[in-house]
Amino acid sequence: MTESISFPHLGIYLNHVGRGISIFGFEITFYGILTGLGILVGTGIVLLEARRIRQNAEDYLELVVFAVPAALVGARMYYIVFNWELYKDSPADIFHIREGGLAIYGGILGGFLAVLAVCAVKKLSLPLVLDTACPGLAAGQAIGRWGDFFNREAFGEYTDSLFAMRLPLDAVRMSDVSERMRNHIMEEDGVRYIQAHPVFFYESVWCLLLLAVLLLYRRHRKFSGEVFLMYLCGYGAGRFCLEGLRTDQLLMPVTGWPVSQVVSAALVVLSVILIIYNRLDTGKNRMHWSRQKRMWRGQKGGMR
Repeated sequence: MTESISFPHLGIYLNHVGRGISIFGFEITFYGILTGLGILVGTGIVLLEARRIRQNAEDYLELVVFAVPAALVGARMYYIVFNWELYKDSPADIFHIREGGLAIYGGILGGFLAVLAVCAVKKLSLPLVLDTACPGLAAGQAIGRWGDFFNREAFGEYTDSLFAMRLPLDAVRMSDVSERMRNHIMEEDGVRYIQAHPVFFYESVWCLLLLAVLLLYRRHRKFSGEVFLMYLCGYGAGRFCLEGLRTDQLLMPVTGWPVSQVVSAALVVLSVILIIYNRLDTGKNRMHWSRQKRMWRGQKGGMR
């Protein structure tokens, strides 16, 4: 298999991009390394944020211990449910995650359920915990997405744009190669190449921008849980657009709609509704408190 990856319009040519490294005969994939690095960096950001607002950092370490395994299980189960055709004849492959096969929305759901359970047991404020954790989640996603670069997956349709990524045909899954890509196959020195949108890169950049917005806004939130809702809205909006470019979409049964686009649209709508509702409710409470203060001042003045 040819190991080159190039971005010809940017003048970037990488001739030997392996999928992992071997340590004492044990193969460790870059996908796994970057996933682990994303978890570590994300955890570090969460702990810093917890200390900044004077929360107990040990509570968040405990949350991570439960949330990370739950997120990995959720990400794998989500992928399998919507890709069951690949596993129904060989169920043992369900446990082979070294070459990918994780879905971020399943990971978010699995992690959320674990956090919900821990918060209920330890009597922590769920909205506050989610606000504190979501910047770390965005950072982890930005890093973890680069695992798809080494796996040659999560790319988009054919393009000849500035960021076009060129991959050897024998290095990618044939199921990810669209008809349009086949119509634009290039051949050099006997090697056939496809050219595609590097969607993993677009999403990584989007997550970094989202992280910056969350960090800048978190001091100005109007209610607990707003930062997390902004994360859901922002990530959902970006993912909805980017998912339309991908050729490896998970599809809903019967309708054939891309699962991630449906989930993304639902998250955007739900988060916007909750933000508006909570802001209006917060505004009403402030107005009520202002009236109460004016009445109290009036009564105090009358007693004079």
